[in-house]
Amino acid sequence: MKFRVSRDVLADAVAWAARVLPSRPVVPVLSGLLIEASDELSLAAFDYDVSAQARVEADVAEPGKVLIPGRLLAEISRSLPAEDVQIVTEGAEAILTCGSAEFGLITMPVDDFPTLPTMPPGIGAIGGGVFASAVTQVAPASSRDDTLPMLTGIRVDIEGENVAMAATDRYRIAARDFTWRPARPDVAVSAMVPAKVLVEVAKSLRGGEVLIAMGDGVAGFESVGRSTTVRLLDEQFIDYRTRLTADWSIRADVRVTPFVEAIKRVALVAERNTAIRLTFSKNQVLIQAGGGDIGRGTEIVECELHGGDEIQMAFQSHFLLDGLTGVETELARINMESSTRPALIQDVPGDAAPDFRYLVMSLRQG
Repeated sequence: MKFRVSRDVLADAVAWAARVLPSRPVVPVLSGLLIEASDELSLAAFDYDVSAQARVEADVAEPGKVLIPGRLLAEISRSLPAEDVQIVTEGAEAILTCGSAEFGLITMPVDDFPTLPTMPPGIGAIGGGVFASAVTQVAPASSRDDTLPMLTGIRVDIEGENVAMAATDRYRIAARDFTWRPARPDVAVSAMVPAKVLVEVAKSLRGGEVLIAMGDGVAGFESVGRSTTVRLLDEQFIDYRTRLTADWSIRADVRVTPFVEAIKRVALVAERNTAIRLTFSKNQVLIQAGGGDIGRGTEIVECELHGGDEIQMAFQSHFLLDGLTGVETELARINMESSTRPALIQDVPGDAAPDFRYLVMSLRQG
């Protein structure tokens, strides 16, 4: 095998594929990056659950395949000078040259590498920006605890032109609705996609359209020469919609940016696992934290309160910030019932139904 490719093109493609390489591979070949040169250059990684493949143009002199340690290739490719890169296989080595730099990388047996999964049938497409936005809003509410796999995923419900995403870690629920272009008007799919995979895909596929594919327990995402497949989780999930549609007797509308900035400042004196206290009154919200060994902080931000004269709530600061930073409108609406019940944060788009909703548990106040 022998090919030549731009350093920037190679580094970008290697980084895309290498992100799914397992930190502790069950077999050594899974730490490898499979490079195949034919009419184009393909770079792929696979750990039996997640695959990533990048396809780029290259000047291929001799077609072939080679399996190279992926993390090492990623480190080398991003440190190379800004010149074309040539890779040639010679015996058990892949010789990489770029300018005056040369590396002889020991290859791994290609035949031992598992067969890459095929992309399931495409069911529709969505702009990369909308897709990335929705995932960014919902993913923070997913759990990092692998002992409960259902909570580590993002629920995706598709019905015709409408898509709903939701995630929960039992302490909060985040949900986002949006429209897309289905391949068929009657498409109806429900799936649990691992959140960490969706986050990585969303970061990388902001440009262009994202093709979404599903079938046989696998989801696929493809855009501008990049594709990922992932094994789906069990479909079991809570009935989150009923928890987001309760009647709320009190609501406060507050400008997102100054509110978020004030919370971040006051939270500097909040000790670990202590609450941020919010006291909503007619024209303001008082933000308070601390009072222990570190100190205390307070700040006031303007708001409009409807349905009551005053209410005090307490939250974990990072839970609260995750919800507020998911709001894409200038104003956030905080729906409340009492100081001991959860609060619902949503965007304020006018008369339309909110696209983003975030239910967060309140904390007991001593």
